Amino acid sequence: MAYTVQQAKIHLSRLLKEAEEGQDVVIARGKKPAVRLVPVEEPVRKKRIPGQYAGQFQYSDDIFKPLETDEELREYGFDIMVDDKPEDTEKPDERVA
Repeated sequence: MAYTVQQAKIHLSRLLKEAEEGQDVVIARGKKPAVRLVPVEEPVRKKRIPGQYAGQFQYSDDIFKPLETDEELREYGFDIMVDDKPEDTEKPDERVA
């Protein structure tokens, strides 16, 4: 059924109910159809099967070994954790007011 924008504003709850029941609800600007109200369908969720990818991936036993050397840290992008900067032993100049 077709409704004008003004009718849709007044009877929105009824239009939503009609659309949810499967009726064709069209809102028009003047005599030109503008939009169609349709119900939102719940997506069908696929059933998850635990272990369905078992045995399809291989990795070495040392994958969880912590990175120990500075070279290893740099190799994997953890440069910020490398302690190769000399420590500042001097204090910055203090300003006198």
